[in-house]
Amino acid sequence: MKLFTMLPVLFLSLCGAILVPAECRAEPAVKTGEKIAFLGDSITQGGANNASGYVRLVISGLEANGIKATMIPAGISGHKSNQMLERLDKDVISKKPDWMTLSCGVNDVWHGANGVPLDAYKKNITAIVDRAQAAGIKVMILTATMIREDATNSENQQLAPYNTFLRTLAAEKKCLLADLDADMHAALKPGPHHDHQLTSDGVHMNPLGDRMMARGILKAFGLSDSELKTANDFWLNAPNTCEVGGKTKLTLRQYEQLRQLAAARGSSVGNLMQDETAKAIDTLLKTAP
Repeated sequence: MKLFTMLPVLFLSLCGAILVPAECRAEPAVKTGEKIAFLGDSITQGGANNASGYVRLVISGLEANGIKATMIPAGISGHKSNQMLERLDKDVISKKPDWMTLSCGVNDVWHGANGVPLDAYKKNITAIVDRAQAAGIKVMILTATMIREDATNSENQQLAPYNTFLRTLAAEKKCLLADLDADMHAALKPGPHHDHQLTSDGVHMNPLGDRMMARGILKAFGLSDSELKTANDFWLNAPNTCEVGGKTKLTLRQYEQLRQLAAARGSSVGNLMQDETAKAIDTLLKTAP
């Protein structure tokens, strides 16, 4: 009798276990009306200044899902952890954001002798997080993206413990974590390439790298797969997002297609644009009187 008595309870429990994730999925952490400060270096500065930059993509990706947030750009080219700590009050805390994303580490390693050693970096980053949280700001930590798109080079080997520390700190301080280092490793495809895959110069993001970063941040904010697809569809079709050849404005979808065409011809986007421009000029001049 006990078994038959328990069966309805077990059935309901199992159904509940199946239904809860579908019906009670957590909402994205960021809400309409909130402000997000983006603290970082040149990657972040470009992320806010460029139409295809990751900062702008985060904001537009949220808005595509009905979340209207305001960005507070706080990226300065060349800055390292010590400089970000020095300007934290002025550039972030005084603006009273609800959130702060922290992107720091590339220059601390890339600048070599003028960089910041790991022990000092740990102190600086911990102080930034502590002071932001003390001011009531919720923090998302971004792991540092790769240097020169080569996981085996000495710079990325040196960068690895910096990222390990960031993952540990995020857990200790209960910060959201966007593991962009892991995302970048996963996104890079093996084999010879005629152009950088995710960066314009080995460090600073091209439109595809910016999209990778934005997706990682939105995922860390708690957007679902369907919401990430909504954001991506918006990014792909937004006009005048990408610029090639200095003046030509494209959508991200057109930029991807151009890269695929260049790769198929064993060329880079830049060289392909130069070749096609030269052909167009020749054709045009043939029609001149």
